[in-house]
Amino acid sequence: KNINRIDYKVFNLGQIELLVEKYAIQDFTLETLYLHGLVSRTDKVKILGNGELKAKLAFKVNAISEKAKAAIETAGGSVELLVK
Repeated sequence: KNINRIDYKVFNLGQIELLVEKYAIQDFTLETLYLHGLVSRTDKVKILGNGELKAKLAFKVNAISEKAKAAIETAGGSVELLVK
């Protein structure tokens, strides 16, 4: 067992697109996700690049894949990584 392992709540770009439509999310932050009941207060969030994102969003998350970051910036969004 790895004592340094970090468990993330994972969201794919396709899931994010659906959440944006369902909850009218403007900023994809830990606080926004917590308010909608999608994560708990202590969860760390990671974005993966599976799917397609059309919405222009500002992301503030703990981790992100390179493919997801490129897709978000192509859609006109921004990415800010939070300190772990």
